[in-house]
Amino acid sequence: QVQLAESGGGSVQTGGSRRLSCARSGTYVRTTHSAWFRQAPNKEREGVATITTDYTKTYYVDSVKGRFTISQDAAKNMVYLQMDDLKTEDTAMYVCAASVTLLARTSFFTPAKYEFWGQGTQVTVSS
Repeated sequence: QVQLAESGGGSVQTGGSRRLSCARSGTYVRTTHSAWFRQAPNKEREGVATITTDYTKTYYVDSVKGRFTISQDAAKNMVYLQMDDLKTEDTAMYVCAASVTLLARTSFFTPAKYEFWGQGTQVTVSS
C-alpha cells in the first residue's frame, strides 16, 4: 500500500508564506511524477505544480509562477510546496499526488493520470 499524507496547511494573511509537505509511506514504489493539486469550493480541481522524480524538472500553473516552488527529497519520500506571497485566490484544499507511470507533458496536470492521492490540507488566505 502506498499512502500520501499532507501537512502544513492552515490560515495565513495575504502576502504571507506557507510550506506544505507530502509524506509517503507504506510499500515503496518508485514514482515518476509528484504533484500538488488544489480545489476550492465549487471549482474544479486544478493542477498547481509538478516535479519529475528523476530530474526534478518543475512545472507550474501560470497563476502561481514566481510565488510557489515545488521540491522533493526523493530519498526521504517527501515532496514540498513552498508558497510565498499568498493571495486570497490561493485558498483551497491542497492535495498531493504521485504517479508511477511516465506521463506526457500534456498530462502533468491531469488528475486521472495520478494513481496515488493524499487526503488534502486546507490553506486559507485572508486579507
